[in-house]
Amino acid sequence: MPRIFDIVLALLTAVVLAIPMLIVAVLVRATSPGPVLYWSDRVGRHNRIFAMPKFRTMRVGTPAVATHLVADGSAWLTPIGGLLRRTSLDELPQLWSIVTGDMAVVGPRPALFNQDDLVALRTAKGVDALRPGITGWAQINGRDELSIADKATLDAVYLQRRSIMLDVRIIVLTALKVVRGSGVSH
Repeated sequence: MPRIFDIVLALLTAVVLAIPMLIVAVLVRATSPGPVLYWSDRVGRHNRIFAMPKFRTMRVGTPAVATHLVADGSAWLTPIGGLLRRTSLDELPQLWSIVTGDMAVVGPRPALFNQDDLVALRTAKGVDALRPGITGWAQINGRDELSIADKATLDAVYLQRRSIMLDVRIIVLTALKVVRGSGVSH
Protein backbone atom coordinates (compact mmCIF):
# COMPACT_ATOMS: atom_id res chain seq x y z
CA MET A 1 0.00 0.00 0.00
CA PRO A 2 2.58 2.71 0.90
CA ARG A 3 4.57 2.17 -2.31
CA ILE A 4 1.42 2.55 -4.44
CA PHE A 5 0.53 5.69 -2.44
CA ASP A 6 4.03 7.07 -3.12
CA ILE A 7 3.86 6.44 -6.87
CA VAL A 8 0.34 7.85 -7.28
CA LEU A 9 1.16 10.94 -5.19
CA ALA A 10 4.43 11.53 -7.05
CA LEU A 11 2.79 11.23 -10.47
CA LEU A 12 -0.15 13.46 -9.52
CA THR A 13 2.20 16.05 -8.05
CA ALA A 14 4.37 15.96 -11.18
CA VAL A 15 1.34 16.55 -13.40
CA VAL A 16 -0.01 19.39 -11.23
CA LEU A 17 3.41 21.05 -10.95
CA ALA A 18 4.65 20.39 -14.50
CA ILE A 19 4.41 24.01 -15.60
CA PRO A 20 5.98 25.47 -12.42
CA MET A 21 8.78 22.88 -12.72
CA LEU A 22 9.36 23.93 -16.33
CA ILE A 23 9.51 27.59 -15.26
CA VAL A 24 12.03 26.75 -12.50
CA ALA A 25 14.14 24.79 -15.00
CA VAL A 26 14.20 27.75 -17.39
CA LEU A 27 15.10 30.15 -14.56
CA VAL A 28 17.93 27.92 -13.30
CA ARG A 29 19.39 27.73 -16.80
CA ALA A 30 18.93 31.46 -17.48
CA THR A 31 20.49 32.69 -14.22
CA SER A 32 23.68 30.65 -14.01
CA PRO A 33 25.91 28.53 -16.23
CA GLY A 34 25.68 24.78 -15.86
CA PRO A 35 23.04 22.07 -15.96
CA VAL A 36 19.49 22.56 -14.72
CA LEU A 37 19.65 19.45 -12.53
CA TYR A 38 22.27 18.50 -10.01
CA TRP A 39 22.57 14.75 -9.47
CA SER A 40 23.74 14.17 -5.92
CA ASP A 41 25.10 10.81 -4.76
CA ARG A 42 22.97 9.86 -1.77
CA VAL A 43 22.64 6.95 0.63
CA GLY A 44 19.44 5.01 0.09
CA ARG A 45 17.76 1.98 1.55
CA HIS A 46 20.23 -0.53 3.01
CA ASN A 47 22.98 2.09 2.52
CA ARG A 48 22.95 1.68 -1.26
CA ILE A 49 24.21 4.75 -3.15
CA PHE A 50 21.85 6.28 -5.72
CA ALA A 51 21.83 9.48 -7.77
CA MET A 52 19.19 11.95 -6.57
CA PRO A 53 18.16 14.86 -8.80
CA LYS A 54 17.57 18.40 -7.56
CA PHE A 55 17.22 21.70 -9.34
CA ARG A 56 20.71 23.20 -9.12
CA THR A 57 20.92 25.89 -6.43
CA MET A 58 24.70 26.09 -6.09
CA ARG A 59 27.30 27.22 -8.58
CA VAL A 60 29.17 24.62 -10.60
CA GLY A 61 32.29 23.59 -8.65
CA THR A 62 30.77 23.81 -5.16
CA PRO A 63 32.34 21.16 -2.88
CA ALA A 64 30.21 17.99 -2.57
CA VAL A 65 29.69 18.16 1.19
CA ALA A 66 26.74 18.86 3.47
CA THR A 67 25.65 22.50 3.17
CA HIS A 68 26.55 23.28 6.78
CA LEU A 69 30.16 22.22 6.08
CA VAL A 70 30.68 24.60 3.15
CA ALA A 71 32.52 27.73 4.23
CA ASP A 72 30.16 30.66 3.57
CA GLY A 73 27.57 28.45 1.88
CA SER A 74 25.45 31.37 0.75
CA ALA A 75 28.37 32.66 -1.36
CA TRP A 76 28.06 29.51 -3.49
CA LEU A 77 24.34 29.98 -4.19
CA THR A 78 23.14 30.78 -7.69
CA PRO A 79 21.08 33.98 -8.08
CA ILE A 80 17.84 32.04 -7.48
CA GLY A 81 19.34 29.28 -5.32
CA GLY A 82 18.28 30.80 -2.00
CA LEU A 83 14.69 31.20 -3.17
CA LEU A 84 14.57 27.63 -4.50
CA ARG A 85 15.87 26.29 -1.18
CA ARG A 86 13.58 28.41 1.02
CA THR A 87 10.54 27.30 -0.98
CA SER A 88 11.85 23.71 -1.40
CA LEU A 89 11.25 23.99 -5.15
CA ASP A 90 14.74 22.53 -5.65
CA GLU A 91 13.40 19.23 -4.28
CA LEU A 92 10.72 18.69 -6.95
CA PRO A 93 12.88 16.58 -9.33
CA GLN A 94 13.05 13.99 -6.53
CA LEU A 95 9.58 12.93 -7.67
CA TRP A 96 11.55 10.97 -10.27
CA SER A 97 13.39 9.12 -7.50
CA ILE A 98 10.06 8.15 -5.97
CA VAL A 99 8.79 6.70 -9.25
CA THR A 100 12.04 4.75 -9.79
CA GLY A 101 11.88 3.33 -6.25
CA ASP A 102 14.97 5.01 -4.81
CA MET A 103 12.90 7.23 -2.53
CA ALA A 104 9.51 7.51 -0.82
CA VAL A 105 7.39 10.57 -0.14
CA VAL A 106 8.05 10.21 3.61
CA GLY A 107 11.18 8.76 5.19
CA PRO A 108 14.52 9.94 6.49
CA ARG A 109 16.12 12.53 4.21
CA PRO A 110 18.80 10.78 2.13
CA ALA A 111 22.28 11.41 3.51
CA LEU A 112 25.09 12.52 1.24
CA PHE A 113 27.43 9.69 0.26
CA ASN A 114 30.14 11.19 2.50
CA GLN A 115 28.05 11.84 5.65
CA ASP A 116 29.57 8.82 7.38
CA ASP A 117 28.56 10.01 10.86
CA LEU A 118 24.85 10.24 9.97
CA VAL A 119 24.90 6.96 8.04
CA ALA A 120 26.57 5.14 10.94
CA LEU A 121 24.06 6.46 13.50
CA ARG A 122 21.11 5.58 11.27
CA THR A 123 22.48 2.10 10.59
CA ALA A 124 22.98 1.47 14.32
CA LYS A 125 19.32 2.41 14.88
CA GLY A 126 18.02 0.29 11.97
CA VAL A 127 16.90 3.35 9.98
CA ASP A 128 18.86 2.15 6.93
CA ALA A 129 16.01 -0.33 6.33
CA LEU A 130 13.77 2.57 5.30
CA ARG A 131 13.51 4.10 1.85
CA PRO A 132 14.65 7.75 2.15
CA GLY A 133 11.98 10.40 1.70
CA ILE A 134 11.43 13.85 0.25
CA THR A 135 10.27 14.77 3.73
CA GLY A 136 10.36 13.07 7.09
CA TRP A 137 9.90 13.32 10.84
CA ALA A 138 13.31 14.92 11.36
CA GLN A 139 12.64 17.29 8.46
CA ILE A 140 9.56 18.77 10.11
CA ASN A 141 11.18 18.86 13.56
CA GLY A 142 14.11 21.08 12.73
CA ARG A 143 15.43 20.45 9.22
CA ASP A 144 18.88 22.09 8.88
CA GLU A 145 18.82 23.25 12.51
CA LEU A 146 19.18 19.70 13.92
CA SER A 147 22.40 18.03 14.96
CA ILE A 148 23.38 14.77 13.24
CA ALA A 149 22.55 12.82 16.42
CA ASP A 150 19.12 14.47 16.70
CA LYS A 151 18.33 13.66 13.05
CA ALA A 152 19.21 10.01 13.58
CA THR A 153 17.14 9.85 16.77
CA LEU A 154 14.09 11.41 15.10
CA ASP A 155 14.51 9.06 12.13
CA ALA A 156 14.50 6.11 14.57
CA VAL A 157 11.31 7.47 16.17
CA TYR A 158 9.72 7.53 12.71
CA LEU A 159 10.86 3.95 12.08
CA GLN A 160 9.14 2.79 15.27
CA ARG A 161 5.91 4.79 14.78
CA ARG A 162 5.45 4.84 11.01
CA SER A 163 1.95 4.55 9.64
CA ILE A 164 -0.15 6.00 6.84
CA MET A 165 -1.67 8.48 9.32
CA LEU A 166 1.76 9.63 10.50
CA ASP A 167 2.85 9.99 6.87
CA VAL A 168 -0.19 12.16 6.12
CA ARG A 169 0.57 14.27 9.20
CA ILE A 170 4.19 14.71 8.08
CA ILE A 171 3.09 15.71 4.56
CA VAL A 172 0.67 18.34 5.95
CA LEU A 173 3.27 19.71 8.40
CA THR A 174 5.84 19.79 5.60
CA ALA A 175 3.51 21.87 3.44
CA LEU A 176 3.08 24.33 6.33
CA LYS A 177 6.86 24.55 6.87
CA VAL A 178 7.47 25.10 3.16
CA VAL A 179 4.90 27.93 3.08
CA ARG A 180 6.65 29.56 6.05
CA GLY A 181 10.15 28.83 4.66
CA SER A 182 11.31 27.75 8.11
CA GLY A 183 14.29 25.61 9.04
CA VAL A 184 16.47 26.27 5.97
CA SER A 185 20.01 27.43 6.73
CA HIS A 186 20.99 28.57 3.17
